[in-house]
Amino acid sequence: MDFKDSILQFAARVDKLCPQIQTEEATKNALIMPFIQLLGYDVFNPFEVSPEFVADIGIKKGEKVDYAIISEGKPILLIECKHYTQDLNPHNSQLFRYFHTTDAKFSLLTNGVDYRFYTDLVTPNKMDDKPFFEFKITDIKENEIGELKKFHKSYFNVDNITNTASELKFLNQIKHLLHQDFSEPTDDFVRYFAKKVYPSAMTQKVLEQFKSITKTACAVYVSDIINEKLKTVLQVDALPEAMLEKPTQAGVALPETDDKIVTTPEEIMGHMMVKSILAEVIDTKRIVMRDAQSYCAILLDDNNRKPICRFYFNTKKLSVGIAGADKNFTRHDITDLEGLFALKEQLHLAVKNYLE
Repeated sequence: MDFKDSILQFAARVDKLCPQIQTEEATKNALIMPFIQLLGYDVFNPFEVSPEFVADIGIKKGEKVDYAIISEGKPILLIECKHYTQDLNPHNSQLFRYFHTTDAKFSLLTNGVDYRFYTDLVTPNKMDDKPFFEFKITDIKENEIGELKKFHKSYFNVDNITNTASELKFLNQIKHLLHQDFSEPTDDFVRYFAKKVYPSAMTQKVLEQFKSITKTACAVYVSDIINEKLKTVLQVDALPEAMLEKPTQAGVALPETDDKIVTTPEEIMGHMMVKSILAEVIDTKRIVMRDAQSYCAILLDDNNRKPICRFYFNTKKLSVGIAGADKNFTRHDITDLEGLFALKEQLHLAVKNYLE
């Protein structure tokens, strides 16, 4: 099994293990130690992994970091662990104190689910306030696995990691800022685009109007990119003949599990757009699509008793039925998928009915 498969297999186990983990020590045993082993180090060999590694700070003796990865007798990676339910934000100062007292160039703060790697990009021998690399093991991306692989025993090279750390750090920070601005645009973000398209003076009232426009534009732009990707993937010529169905009014049919149920690209797109609309009020992982013959249902928690809306995209007119408090559906006609954004308030209310 290669590194990528091993990491993905471990990631799939983490959610199942967490409910049984009651203490920080159990977090170490169930999550941290297996993770260290995946990096190619023998957790039972003190020449490779030193638990309770002493990192004395000045006159304060007996300070210990949970683990240190050792190479040629010297620590190369310090690891500080917390219980999997703990927020990591208040704890980087503890690791900060240990960093400059050892030869380690890198440090890791983790609760077994979230992983944050630090180094000294700003000031030599002084750990940065912000990590240069972080990921959530239960939602790890392919590019993140590639970066993580650099810490594997077989590939570990200080210069190689350091050379890419600065770029990776700023890349992640910019990505985080874009995520924030796409979700809740800041005044500066809105003003930048509004000035390019609005010919008159930028008053506060105009700025407020453009906030909603900018937010919608970002969502539509992302959906357009996804739609283009789907069109590329779903080219009819690229599908095996056995998987092809006749094109429907809404689009080209996808592979199906029921001969009479056809999931279309528009339904997949609609599902993703509804998730982006509802991201403000609920974890989007709870929003699930379940297709049927006459409509495509969007459910909360994949529960038929918690319908949010239904897509009627296989007819001449596109329409969306949105569930009310009485579970009855109010149907809305839309000219295209972007019409879903005009139904934001109704979709929010449909979800809030279940949350309340």
